[in-house]
Amino acid sequence: MNIQVLKSKIHRVSVTGADLNYIGSITIDEILMNASNLIEGEKVQIVNVTNGERLETYVIAGEKGKGEIILNGAAARKVAKGDIVIIFSYAVMDFEEAKNFNPSVVFPDELTNQLLG
Repeated sequence: MNIQVLKSKIHRVSVTGADLNYIGSITIDEILMNASNLIEGEKVQIVNVTNGERLETYVIAGEKGKGEIILNGAAARKVAKGDIVIIFSYAVMDFEEAKNFNPSVVFPDELTNQLLG
């Protein structure tokens, strides 16, 4: 039996922009992508803590170190700059394998403190 489990999570990050005229997706700083084990083109679920909106889209890499979290295209209508969001991705795996799987969970404030030393 296969089940879906949490693979990656960026917990409570601030939206830095919303670009309605861009062709879909969410731009995520490459540092956050690497830390949370996300890849470009991967499907993600976004939960807007500020207003309760939920949506799905795919990831595009943002410039490394700029801290960008930008919702693009129609998704831009679901957020405002400064909103707090949680970004999730899931993996499908065997039930037994899932019991021992550890997702990559990133807390951006803690990551920033680690990077800045």
